[in-house]
Amino acid sequence: MTDKRPSPDALLRAAEREARGQLKIFLGAAPGVGKTYEMLSEGAARLRGGTDVVVGVVETHGRAETETLVAPFEVIPRRTIDYRGQVLTEMDLDAILTRRPALVLVDELAHSNVEGSRHPKRWQDIGELLDAGIDVFSTLNIQHVESLNDVVASFTRVRVRETVPDSVLEDAELEVVDIPPDELIERLKDGKVYIPAEATRALGHFFSKANLSALREMALRRAAMSVDRQMLDHLDASALSGAFAAGERVLVAVSELPGAEALVRTTKRLSDALRAPWTAVYIETPRAEGFGTEEKARIASTLRLAASLGATIATVPAESVIDGLRAQVDGMRATQLVIGKSRRSWWFELRHRSVVEQMLRGVDGLAIHVIPAEAVVPARGSVAAFRWDMRPMVYGAVVALVAATTLIAHFVQPMIGTGAIDLIYLLPVILAASRYGLRPGLAAGVLAALAFNFFFLPPLYTFTISDPQSVLTVLILIGIAAFTSRLTGGMRSRAAIGVRSARENAALAAFAQALTRMSDAQSTADTVCEEVALLLDVNAVLLAERGGGQPEIIAAAPAMSELTPIDRAAADWAFKRGETAGYGTVTLNASDWQFHPLKTSLGVLAVLGVARTDGGDPVPSDRAVLLSTLVGQASLAHERLRLEDEMRELSVLKERDRLRAALLSSIGHDLRTPLTAVTSAIEGVAAEHPDSPAIPVARAELQRLRRFLDNLLDMVRLDTGALRLSVEPIDLTDAVSGAVHDLKDLLRGKQIDFQVPGNLPLVRADPTLLHHILINLLVNSAQHGGPTGTITIEGRRTTEAVLLAIRDDGPGLPTADRDLFETFTRGAGSDRLGGSGLGLAIVKGFANAMAIGVAASNHASGGAVFTLEFRDLAASEP
Repeated sequence: MTDKRPSPDALLRAAEREARGQLKIFLGAAPGVGKTYEMLSEGAARLRGGTDVVVGVVETHGRAETETLVAPFEVIPRRTIDYRGQVLTEMDLDAILTRRPALVLVDELAHSNVEGSRHPKRWQDIGELLDAGIDVFSTLNIQHVESLNDVVASFTRVRVRETVPDSVLEDAELEVVDIPPDELIERLKDGKVYIPAEATRALGHFFSKANLSALREMALRRAAMSVDRQMLDHLDASALSGAFAAGERVLVAVSELPGAEALVRTTKRLSDALRAPWTAVYIETPRAEGFGTEEKARIASTLRLAASLGATIATVPAESVIDGLRAQVDGMRATQLVIGKSRRSWWFELRHRSVVEQMLRGVDGLAIHVIPAEAVVPARGSVAAFRWDMRPMVYGAVVALVAATTLIAHFVQPMIGTGAIDLIYLLPVILAASRYGLRPGLAAGVLAALAFNFFFLPPLYTFTISDPQSVLTVLILIGIAAFTSRLTGGMRSRAAIGVRSARENAALAAFAQALTRMSDAQSTADTVCEEVALLLDVNAVLLAERGGGQPEIIAAAPAMSELTPIDRAAADWAFKRGETAGYGTVTLNASDWQFHPLKTSLGVLAVLGVARTDGGDPVPSDRAVLLSTLVGQASLAHERLRLEDEMRELSVLKERDRLRAALLSSIGHDLRTPLTAVTSAIEGVAAEHPDSPAIPVARAELQRLRRFLDNLLDMVRLDTGALRLSVEPIDLTDAVSGAVHDLKDLLRGKQIDFQVPGNLPLVRADPTLLHHILINLLVNSAQHGGPTGTITIEGRRTTEAVLLAIRDDGPGLPTADRDLFETFTRGAGSDRLGGSGLGLAIVKGFANAMAIGVAASNHASGGAVFTLEFRDLAASEP
């Protein structure tokens, strides 16, 4: 085996890591396992060892033992940020960069920074520290890893919104902080993780033993995977050979023989049992040039099956199967190899030797699983190897070459003698073997030997050979023909594979450049179809959704307008399921088209279909990887366009909101002056005519107009972020009573059912904003509950929060009008009462600013119910 060379990519990554600081992540399965404690303990050890260590941010959560561990460190003061009237603190990134310690401790890697910070996420702050050459210790729970977010949510029923990209973990050192689930549950019950009320709720949900066991396994596996990847990177940079089987990596070798799909399915079961990544590889040797349609179709089908089962597929050109397999095993550091053992003919085994036996002899540390073939393989080579190629032109050229050489030898014989004539006859043998292959080369060797014997060896003009040396000359000519044809045939095959690879790489580069020049979806779709059709010699069609309906044909090459029902069903399947469907797949394979979803992080954006006019396999085995690359580039192009469209829409929305805020502010302030004048005029009329029935009506309408202007100005404050919060403990009984008192004129004649217990816990909120919320909800209930309807105000305590519900006896909320919290949105019947559509938007905006949940629903006995959920309770403070 040849000596390995260091991987340039691995050396480059190692150099980049040396130039940056080192990140160490203390990874845990759940809160409370001791990640912060372990980080501080190791930081203290570094500090005692003379390392310059500071604390950037550590959340002690009021725990005395954690505060004791923080005490020896220099703590960088946090930066204060005024956010919507509330003073919050964040890690001071600039202060740390100025201080430039050797190591900084930064808790909670997945934390989201307050709006207005330099970076939206703390892991981005840490990236800047690493770029400055500062080492960082940080903590992370496994549910915050981006790739595992959906998996964790599937069994915990809790989806975290703060996630960390997997790329952050790739270059980091991971230390798993682990304790058994039973011990963590005991810590929770003892109040060492959460306060007792929250701990009780957590034990019934997230912190169940089943959840903790699953999270623990995920943390250990993720750490093992990271260690395995870093080990492979080091091995590549150090040019060390061997599998180093810290983690399992499975490889299956597929071929053109029957039973290859069984190999793939067996490997899938093996990889699932080992929980290991796996790769399906086809080694493309010069023999592949002679494969027929059936063999090529079988290879393509097998690779498609492997891809659909989650494998990474690869096609590796090589001189022989052994060379290609060994290169692939070494490249991916495979620990398990699955290979088939077919019953070949004795002649094939003699010429090519057993792949299984050679792999057993030539590779150390590799577990090889040999799967017997299902049936005897037809002997392609036993008779065919000697079947002469009867192309007249080829053998006519061979005869002409030998004849011309004989003529030349006749004229030069007097000058060079008979002994050198045999060297001249090497010329047609080498030319025929290199130009036409093995069989014409052997024919040239035999003809040259016969001509040399007939015309130049005594006795002349007979085929009798009297000199044993002449027999050796004939055998040498035939041997040279076989050797030369074999050598040149291999070189020709390698050259053909190299030319094809270079052509495909150039085509992919041109395809990528063409896509980058496209600025709209239609031209991108046209380019994708045209290039795919040209590169793969197929018909191509691209389908995408328009207006949220079924996928429609966006572009096609050549042009087409409709698909058959079965083709349409296959395209819909690929779009909705994100899986390949149609011809040659396991789904709707009666379709003439094979559809590939263009999947990105945004979902399936479109579907690419390919088909052949003659009804053949649209994706031969040697083009499967090429098509996969084309689909990937097309997916990225569509994702770029989608993101650009969203950015443009966002810019338009921002400009619209700015103009709306300016307009509302102008209207609100401009109406203040005439409103004051109208108020003075009404009071003047009331003084002269106190018994006029129009005075109460005018005052009520004036009060409603004043509330409208207040709502208008409050909405401007929301949109511009000018809210100033002053959060304090509030008694809901007093808050509701104050709002009802301020609306006594509007609520006159209505029955108020007050069901707010006086023993409810105090809630933390801004009293002014909460008053606005209650005023708007009561006004809404008064408007929609009828002139004499009952307004029920009910407060109650749950295990998680305090709920305050305001219900009316009106017709309720229509189904299509459930979400009434958008600006200027009004429910049915509001026109009759002159609703502005601002009140509920104010409620939603103020509630969000104070982290208060708000929901609208219909009551079972009739009427609309608006519910406020207070989770921030004054009694929960330590």
